[in-house]
Amino acid sequence: MTSTRSAERSSSVLRVGVAAGVGTSLELYDFTIYGTAAALVFGDVFFKTGDAWLGTFLSLSTFAAGFVMAPLGAAVFGWIGDRKGRRTALSAAFLLMGLATLGMGVLPSYAVLGVAAPLLLVTLRLLHGVARGGESAGAAVLAIEHAPVHRRGVYGSFVALGSPIGTIMANFAFALVLFLPDDDVRDWGWRLPFLAGGLVLLLGLWVRKGVAESPVFRTMVADEEHDSRSKQPLLDVIRSDWRRIGLTAGINIGLTATTFTLVTFMLSYATASAPEGLGLPRQAIVNGSLLGLACHAVLNITSAWLSDRIGRKPVMLTGVLLSLTAALVLFPISSAGTVAAVNTAVVLGFAGTGVLFGPMYTYFSEVYPREKRQSGVGLGYHLGAVLGGGITPMIANRIIATTGNPLNVGYYLAALLTLSLVCLLALPETAPARLAKRAARTGASAPMR
Repeated sequence: MTSTRSAERSSSVLRVGVAAGVGTSLELYDFTIYGTAAALVFGDVFFKTGDAWLGTFLSLSTFAAGFVMAPLGAAVFGWIGDRKGRRTALSAAFLLMGLATLGMGVLPSYAVLGVAAPLLLVTLRLLHGVARGGESAGAAVLAIEHAPVHRRGVYGSFVALGSPIGTIMANFAFALVLFLPDDDVRDWGWRLPFLAGGLVLLLGLWVRKGVAESPVFRTMVADEEHDSRSKQPLLDVIRSDWRRIGLTAGINIGLTATTFTLVTFMLSYATASAPEGLGLPRQAIVNGSLLGLACHAVLNITSAWLSDRIGRKPVMLTGVLLSLTAALVLFPISSAGTVAAVNTAVVLGFAGTGVLFGPMYTYFSEVYPREKRQSGVGLGYHLGAVLGGGITPMIANRIIATTGNPLNVGYYLAALLTLSLVCLLALPETAPARLAKRAARTGASAPMR
């Protein structure tokens, strides 16, 4: 009997982990293949200009458009998650996300549709952005509310782990595509990674079908007379927790700015022709990104596990400081102009962000009260993502175009990470293990969330 229960428990943990991470995997898979395609081919396929670097800038601008819509998605799907259930919100967001990804894969080019092609591309990006706003926050809340109290960090890392896994899958998909001749990549090869996203969609729908609603949400609605759900979770969290929303957004600004600089901008910078770029081979730089993302993934799990034992803030503060240091050395190292130099810099950057990102979803979920948790996490996370990851590749492109000095991009990232550091210091510790130790020292009872 004990072994049967243990097996059921392990199966449940595995299913919750896969269900939580698969949506984030598709989210980052799509964002990365889009960002890669924007950096490498969309300037030719959808944005015809006489200036190749300007064409890349325009395509990176549509990349940012997906981020702009995420806070709206966080508001809509956060309301659904806090009122109707975490699973309901996740299913709707995931389906919309997958269909938008497939739509991009079959979209005709500018040569076929003219100006309608980039307009439709932007529309699909906006729809994907709306879905993204409901996906990651909802998955994090679902995972953490299924978790034993002392393992919330590990469960939250399932969602965080989906990010590097999705990005690795995207880079691997494009690494295969780049074996094709350049003309084939531009004509049809870039579509293959988008169409492959349909397989992730089917897997996610199947896995999530077998996951129960969050125990915390079931408790909230169990007694109709004492239903603790907020009637207006979005308005309530804005009124009462606006400071937390601002601070959690501030923490995420530096993280997403650095991450998407590494994932997206470094690819265009390293492979673009001089004077804007380094003129390095695309395949070798994509391979370096894969190595960096693997390092990021390992540190996601390690830092999340550690945060359950010593606290969220000590681990995340370490991650911010490592990321800040990496931002300052990213371009000095890359300026050597070799594949080894660029890939070394990228791996260092991913190591820092991996430590910061591992406990982040858990920390954000613990900061907000359960009755408005999904709305709060979604708004805070995605407002930071818009101001960080969404516009940073585009800003970095303009920094180099205007100043001619890539070191200024590193200073820009360091400034945003300094903001993240200040915001993290302003929020309280939330890890139950750390709070219990503090309560034992003071003789008070540990707060429960």
